[in-house]
Amino acid sequence: MIGDQKVLFSGMQATGKLTIGNYLGALKNWVKLSDDYLCFYSVVDEHSITVRQDPAELRKRARALLILYIAAGIDPEKACIYFQSHVSAHAELAWILNCYTYMGEMSRMTQFKDKSAKHANNINVGLFAYPVLMAADILLYQADIVPVGADQMQHLEITRDIAERFNSIYGPTFTVPEAYVGKAGAKIMSLQDPAKKMSKSDENPNGSIYLTDDPDAIRRKIRRAVTDLEGVVAYRDEQPGVKNLINIYCACTDKKPEEAVAEFAGRGYGEFKDAVADAVCAALSPLQKRVEELSGEKSYIDSIIKNNAEKASYYAAKTLRKVQHKIGFPDRIR
Repeated sequence: MIGDQKVLFSGMQATGKLTIGNYLGALKNWVKLSDDYLCFYSVVDEHSITVRQDPAELRKRARALLILYIAAGIDPEKACIYFQSHVSAHAELAWILNCYTYMGEMSRMTQFKDKSAKHANNINVGLFAYPVLMAADILLYQADIVPVGADQMQHLEITRDIAERFNSIYGPTFTVPEAYVGKAGAKIMSLQDPAKKMSKSDENPNGSIYLTDDPDAIRRKIRRAVTDLEGVVAYRDEQPGVKNLINIYCACTDKKPEEAVAEFAGRGYGEFKDAVADAVCAALSPLQKRVEELSGEKSYIDSIIKNNAEKASYYAAKTLRKVQHKIGFPDRIR
């Protein structure tokens, strides 16, 4: 809580290309949440380097992601949109919190196990301590709520554990955050494997619709989307591919699944897929146009980067100084 306003924190990594799942499931919700909370939306570029990155590409993607936040409708005058690496308090608090986090807790993190298996030649300490940096991200801003998917819930739980442990030793210091469980965003699955979530790191590019895809690419991918042999547009678990396409269609048109099923009753998958592609293209067109406009407004984007880094640093420093004083670091001489 800052003043009388509840605080929300969330962020995305500047790796890979954002998918329509990221947009429909997260970014669209972030825009709405900005009306109700004081929101800090970070481009979490420090998290990105647990896996080796090309430096020039990382810088390019970080800026592109920040532009996407704005293009999606997040007002940078209302919500604080910033680069994690521009606020040194994230790394400073993460080190302190490392000293209040146990090896056993980190060893149980399922994402560490999964990523270690994928990057067996680069199992670094940063990858192991990733959840502590995430805890610092959240606790720095005294966040009341954090929108998280099921894959990040374990990280929020360890954040809560760290906050409660620190508070129990030194007295009230951190707000213990809650998971945001309000209006759920659309859960968009892979077009090629509807049993798994659509991912910006999917090795099969036909499984994901990227926000930068042109209409031809979108139509091609949706036509190739996995369905089944039933030939009936129905919203049920036994038809996961069709159900996923209905979710995409409804998220783009604000219709309910039962309305979509009624609309396509007696119509084949080909006609249904064409309608889904039309809806996706219509939903992404304004976003893509705005991205193109903002990409040409260098001085405007630079001013947002500078001003919001200062704003985030101001709030983060208040928490960091309190923590440093409580654990016994010498007070700074002003």
